[in-house]
Amino acid sequence: MYLGESENEVHSCDGRKQIEEDDGDGKEDSRNDGFLVLTVNLRTQKRLAASVVGCGKRKIWLDPNEMNEISNANSRQTIRKLVSDGLIIRKQVTMHSRARARELTAARRIGRHRGFGKRKGTSDARMPSQVLWMRRLRVLRRLLVKYRASGKIDKHLYHELYHLSKGNTFKHKRALVEHIHKAKAEKQRERILKEEMQAKRDKTKAARERRQERIQTKRNALTGEIEEDAKKE
Repeated sequence: MYLGESENEVHSCDGRKQIEEDDGDGKEDSRNDGFLVLTVNLRTQKRLAASVVGCGKRKIWLDPNEMNEISNANSRQTIRKLVSDGLIIRKQVTMHSRARARELTAARRIGRHRGFGKRKGTSDARMPSQVLWMRRLRVLRRLLVKYRASGKIDKHLYHELYHLSKGNTFKHKRALVEHIHKAKAEKQRERILKEEMQAKRDKTKAARERRQERIQTKRNALTGEIEEDAKKE
């Protein structure tokens, strides 16, 4: 406190004026507008209580009827005793209801409050293109792994489709499935064509061999006749 203009007038730290009078007993009282006001600085006690209880100083409640006893407490042990006696109490946590926030969240989940007037920032800021790319590629790769494990595609087609997916060839899962069906159909058609061509080659080869056998037989027969004629002569 700071000394004011008169001897009985004292200024507190917060700027309020308090009048002190001597009762003759050596005790000083503060009188303001005829009411008795006891000015006790409990800042240290509140700080110690906050440290002991484990909360902020704003959460500490000091019993106004026991100011004298609380003001005499100058150690943590004494503060602990006052806390156990109920002279110092920790205030309850102020509840901040989230009912309105939950209601707004439920409305946004069904599409409310998401119009153009509520949007701030670019479209990439609301949903990054990198996140969209990662999600799409993971869907495609999971499908490829599933098809390879089930035997629908072999490891060679898996490797080819894996790199095509990485190269942004397929925009969505349906495009990849359609490409797989087309690739399998094309592979089946090529296999059938190869089998037909191989069968045709085998048939031609067999016909050529039979023709060579006939020619060789005729040649042998003609050679035998010539040898017989030569012997007769």
